[in-house]
Amino acid sequence: MRTRVDFLVIFLVGFLLLGSCFGRFVVEKNSLKVTSPESIKDVYECAIGNFGVPQYGGTLVGYVVYPKANQKGCKSFDDFGISFKSKPGGMPTFLLVDRGDCFFTLKAWNAQKAGAAAILVADDRAEPLITMDNPEEEDAQAQADYLQNITIPSALISQSVGDKIKGELSKGEMVNLNLDWREALPHPDERVEYEFWTNSNDECGVKCESQIDFVKNFKGAAQILEQKGYTQFTPHYITWYCPEAFLLSKQCKSQCINHGRYCAPDPEQDFSRGYDGKDVVLQNLRQVCFFKVANESGKPWLWWDYVTDFSIRCPMKEKKYTKDCADQVIQSLGVDVREVEKCVGEPDADADNPLLKGEQDAQIGKGVRGDVTILPTLVINNRQYRGKLDKGAVLKAICSGFQETTEPAICLSEDIQTNECLENNGGCWQDRAANVTACKDTFRGRVCECPVVHGVQFVGDGYTHCEASGAARCELNNGGCWKGIKDGKTYSACIDGLTKGCSCPPGFRGDGVKSCEDIDECKEKTACQCPECKCKNTWGSYECSCSGNLLYMQEHDTCISKDSKSSYSWSFVWVIILGLAVAGAAGYALYKYRIRRYMDSEIRAIMAQYMPLDNQGEGPHHHASQGNV
Repeated sequence: MRTRVDFLVIFLVGFLLLGSCFGRFVVEKNSLKVTSPESIKDVYECAIGNFGVPQYGGTLVGYVVYPKANQKGCKSFDDFGISFKSKPGGMPTFLLVDRGDCFFTLKAWNAQKAGAAAILVADDRAEPLITMDNPEEEDAQAQADYLQNITIPSALISQSVGDKIKGELSKGEMVNLNLDWREALPHPDERVEYEFWTNSNDECGVKCESQIDFVKNFKGAAQILEQKGYTQFTPHYITWYCPEAFLLSKQCKSQCINHGRYCAPDPEQDFSRGYDGKDVVLQNLRQVCFFKVANESGKPWLWWDYVTDFSIRCPMKEKKYTKDCADQVIQSLGVDVREVEKCVGEPDADADNPLLKGEQDAQIGKGVRGDVTILPTLVINNRQYRGKLDKGAVLKAICSGFQETTEPAICLSEDIQTNECLENNGGCWQDRAANVTACKDTFRGRVCECPVVHGVQFVGDGYTHCEASGAARCELNNGGCWKGIKDGKTYSACIDGLTKGCSCPPGFRGDGVKSCEDIDECKEKTACQCPECKCKNTWGSYECSCSGNLLYMQEHDTCISKDSKSSYSWSFVWVIILGLAVAGAAGYALYKYRIRRYMDSEIRAIMAQYMPLDNQGEGPHHHASQGNV
């Protein structure tokens, strides 16, 4: 027993030295909005408990009950004949209890058994909010077999907020409030980055068992999210270093590697049996190295297979928690064992191990993220997850880290969230005829955003109005514009040349969306204005005619005599014929002239070869010398 206590002292000192220089513990919070009564109506902060199932990305509405008996919630409410179950159709009950006398988890368990939908624990002292955690004592863990069965969310509220609520309840006022986790985790973009701080030790009781079960259950979802690029996952392992004053002690030598630089507690907390802390450190390092090698090969998701298979094939209880067993698992997954061993390095070297040094540095909180001091811990988008390590609860938290409308399909399934677009279309715009809606289901609820359908972009506020825009808009439900068919004619208010909007075609007037009415051009005197003209209105147009022996000319909006037009037409034809005849005669004369000149030049050239002409002189004669051949 003395040896165990000595090591716990060394272990605590090493932990404090590691964390005190840089980091801090951050309390993760969500919002508590009191909606009535008016006197305390406001938004307050509350601390998320590290057990139960917080509704990350969602909200929970209810009313507060402060019991007259068992106000600290340390006993079963059945003993007092009290129930907080809501009647069908009634609002959920939020049980308010006081801090003190028992574990936070026991208060939550008793509240859940009594039918409460959530538990609020009012602090009993004026201090900053703290994180309610599971009991750490080994005996308490062994007795608390209910820990993994707590499913209601929990929150710690300050003493002052608790007093305000109690004061209103004492007056007979009904206190309604809204627990809101929608902004508990940041959601900046379409990818979630998360870390899982874990341990290869399988002999640490309830927490070790819960994290192994979590890895097995969450593996499938994690690998799908990672393979499709929705998430970027990184595993981490907490290590401590041995204080310099104890480097040569038996405790540090058995619990640490690399000369006291990287340590883990004894799995059984008994130095005389079983595995040592350094065995845990080495296996943690091997798991980190496996992830590094798998990640470099483009398959980081294999880590989930390795950790799952190792826990099944190489448990401490069966004395198989060894390097040989680990190597067999690595080989079975197709990863190079030599690369993993090269990464592990020499555990007896008096030098830093780059990976474990990086793990210690990563434990220190940076920015809004606090130190990692609780195992296991999930860090999602640089904020620590609080609550039960359960597949459904963690998946909800990861889904809340996506920017709205970018969530993968797994986050929109019925067992994860409610599709608010199914009821009254979420209050958004919709065109039932074209089966087009502006309601987009998201993990947090819904957004009203004009959609893109078959390449056609709709524009508008998304709530009361959306209209198709772009070149192809008329092909989709006629761009949301009016369209009419009558007497075999079709008219549309959707104009291809316009990127948006509707305009009644010529011959019609109206808004172009719901209606376009035919214009009676005859009645409005916009056509057939000549004295002899007769106007007949048609759907979308008109027809003009002339009385008597007259013919209507539309381009001049006039009536002319059919005979005049005929005379005029024949005169015009004779002019054309005469013009063509003159042009033909002139062309023939030119042709004859050019032929004659050509023939004269040819005859003269032939005659010049045989006799001199009047205009040619006699040229000199040349004779070749007989000697020049």
